[in-house]
Amino acid sequence: MAKVQEPVVHSDPDIMSGTPVFVGTRVPFQTLIDYIEAGQPLSEFLEDFPTVSKEQAIAALEQAKEALLARARPA
Repeated sequence: MAKVQEPVVHSDPDIMSGTPVFVGTRVPFQTLIDYIEAGQPLSEFLEDFPTVSKEQAIAALEQAKEALLARARPA
């Protein structure tokens, strides 16, 4: 059975016009993706954005992976 996880990224129209951000921060999830795409290590992202915990970043990537795989699987 799949483990239900609390969302670590959310979108609120009152926070950065609804841009998906890490819960409790104003750091866009897209920023983490941009760091990864640029070949930057997770540690650099965490150093640059100390309001995001390592656990939040990893959980967000895991949730994104799970969502992608769920959509990619045939029904």
